[in-house]
Amino acid sequence: MLGALVKKELLALSRDLHGLAALFLMPVIFIVIMSLALKDVYNPPLRELAYAVKVHDEGELAQALLAVWQERHGEPRALPVDWVGPLRSGQLKYVLVVEPGLSEELGRAALPRRSVLHLVTEPGMDSNLFNALRAELTAIAGEIKFRAVVSAVDADAPDTASMQALVDAQRHASTGPRPTAVQQNVPAWLVFGMFFVVTSVAGLFIQERSSGTLARLHSLGVGRIMLLASKAVPYLGINAVQAALMLAVGVWLMPVLGGDALSLAGVDWAALTLAVAAVSAAAVGLALALSCLVRTHAQASAVGPILNVLMGAVGGIMVPKFVMPGFMQQLAGLSPMNWGLEALLTVLLRGGDVSATLPHAARLGAFAGAMLVLALFLFRRTLR
Repeated sequence: MLGALVKKELLALSRDLHGLAALFLMPVIFIVIMSLALKDVYNPPLRELAYAVKVHDEGELAQALLAVWQERHGEPRALPVDWVGPLRSGQLKYVLVVEPGLSEELGRAALPRRSVLHLVTEPGMDSNLFNALRAELTAIAGEIKFRAVVSAVDADAPDTASMQALVDAQRHASTGPRPTAVQQNVPAWLVFGMFFVVTSVAGLFIQERSSGTLARLHSLGVGRIMLLASKAVPYLGINAVQAALMLAVGVWLMPVLGGDALSLAGVDWAALTLAVAAVSAAAVGLALALSCLVRTHAQASAVGPILNVLMGAVGGIMVPKFVMPGFMQQLAGLSPMNWGLEALLTVLLRGGDVSATLPHAARLGAFAGAMLVLALFLFRRTLR
């Protein structure tokens, strides 16, 4: 009986081209657009910025600083006579102005007494780029000053490479993938796409209720649990196909389009399966509850998408949680989409195993169970 009912659901869904497009094409489009649009936010393109230098200090240390900068950022543009105009218009992104006395300041053991190195940027530069450039320039100047001062005191002073070996910097999940726009957007829109089954489930549910199909099946002895299970099983499978497609887009399609690739190296597949299954169960449970709650196609086409957008906006799907203020991050923790996103990020980004993923999966499982109980209660009212 269950097999026949599932076949009926799949046949009805195959005729719903708009629903299939929403389930598969929409998340893919969002992944591509958002990953490409936000690529430089996660990886600032510092080397690609057009810049020029204005040098008033030909000393050895000043030239050493410029040499390091040129090695990291490429050849500078020729400095126009009136460089303020090109800078203001954005033709030049920034100008390094080296004032007289930079070499002297870098060679002194005391703290700097005045600003002799200026970073002048175009007015529209993003604050992240500005801060990254300023931090890098400060670090290079400090490194050269340290090396010059120590060398002046001790002829056997270590070189820069040996001093860099003093500090080891690495991310905690060193074997996992690195955070990029793709790492955020693939799990985020995967979760969003899974929860969008609400629209398809509700639409088919209302159609069967209006035509009397549900009442006839129930009169033939098909119980409420069997009817709900026949609607849940196909969409659990569809969500699994969705997840595979979204991951494939991140791994293979995004590099072709010029984005970063999603790395699955070192991923715990059991934990990933658990996370996807938990998200899928929560999405299908919510879809069944809302399907039993709404009464018309107009309600189904409004309530489901609006709820999904709200949960996505609050839950870190559309705006990453780490850029939210503190109170918004606490609010995000109330969204089931955020639980699903955190479960996937735990696996894909932090190298988490099943035990690390289990708390998020448990919350999603509890939510799915609560939604299924609510659906059974509401379904009894529907069959009256």
